[in-house]
Amino acid sequence: MSLGLTTVILFTVFIILLFLGCPISVGIVISSIVAAASSLSWDQITFITMQKMNSGVESFSLLAIPLFVLAGNIMNNGGIARRLVNFAKLFVGWCPGSLAQANIVGNMLFGALSGSSVAAATAMGGCIYPIQKEEGYDPAFATAANIASAPTGLLIPPTSAFIVYSTVAGGVSISTLFMAGYIPGILMGLGSMVVAFVYAKKHNYPTSGFPGMKEALKITLEALPSLLLIIIVIGGIVSGIFTATEGAGISVLYCLILSICYKSISVKDFSSILVKSACTSGTVLFLISASSAMSFVMAYSGIPAAISTAIMSVSTNKIVIFLLMNVILLVVGMFMDITPAILIFTPIFLPIAESLGMSSIQFGVMLIFNMCMGNMTPPVGSVLFVGCGISKISIEAVAKTLLPYFAVLFLLLLAVTYIPVLSLGIPQLMGLL
Repeated sequence: MSLGLTTVILFTVFIILLFLGCPISVGIVISSIVAAASSLSWDQITFITMQKMNSGVESFSLLAIPLFVLAGNIMNNGGIARRLVNFAKLFVGWCPGSLAQANIVGNMLFGALSGSSVAAATAMGGCIYPIQKEEGYDPAFATAANIASAPTGLLIPPTSAFIVYSTVAGGVSISTLFMAGYIPGILMGLGSMVVAFVYAKKHNYPTSGFPGMKEALKITLEALPSLLLIIIVIGGIVSGIFTATEGAGISVLYCLILSICYKSISVKDFSSILVKSACTSGTVLFLISASSAMSFVMAYSGIPAAISTAIMSVSTNKIVIFLLMNVILLVVGMFMDITPAILIFTPIFLPIAESLGMSSIQFGVMLIFNMCMGNMTPPVGSVLFVGCGISKISIEAVAKTLLPYFAVLFLLLLAVTYIPVLSLGIPQLMGLL
């Protein structure tokens, strides 16, 4: 198979299909088949494509994805978001713009529970934006705080992004990845809080104050059952009591029982949640399946090795190479959703990172951090569109306010890239490395 011809065909067809509005998963399959047709017979193409697509999702670990999706959707409809918002306000009530700060902390908590940036942006934004609007918050400021902090849920475990990466990276420990995501995810949230604090201080936004010990105790007790989910699921996975997939199943059961106890979910609601979760899970798993076919075509034609050689020819300095990789991944994140980006670019960049001394754990965190930033940038940023949809303002109106967040997050991304202890510190302390 001619490397040059295959590369041109693969990416040209894929880009054309994206511009024509073709779904990413379908575009991946079609471009892979067309590229493979340059040297393989039709019988070989159909057999290998179906085989790779089937084997791509034939993994016990990937069963965790639909279960975590279901758990997140139950939380989103089960009254948990409001309790987390009230709990978050206890810690940031003294800050100027305390409602925006509560939104950020709430996104960190809800994202850690649901593992979904879109779910966090929807739940937290839906709960707190109407209150911000009543108190005179600038819609662009309120929306930007929600958008910038919602992707923290992709780093703070449990998160399906690390499960997908673990599968592609050759079975990297999921529990180690989960522990590695804590500090970068928290830093991402803290960075957003700093930007929101500076903006709110400059524009004299009010504080909400402390509600009193009695009310604080009540709010804490209401939020405690939801927060216990993190301890149960993450504790069980890290200690080896159960696997990530079993932990996902436990989270579904726990969230369902909690929602029933809160009397915030009905049989009709649960039916619609199941349908919504099935649609979302089907989309994600089909993306994984389709990307497995593309990965085969790329590996068979030598594209990853060629790209690796091209990047390494730019410089022998690992600082420069890592910076170049981050820039490429940030651009990719602007045009591609997180799942296909992980599946396509992990086989390309992971060998380069490992050859320069970066562990597969640190690279995974760096990759997901890049994709978190891609979630908040046009033209494909899902969190950007969801956040603007909740506030009913245009992307143009919020773009300027998002720039300081993006700048701070980029600096944090560089810190995660060049300071290994930020991602490897907790796993090392826990004896996972």
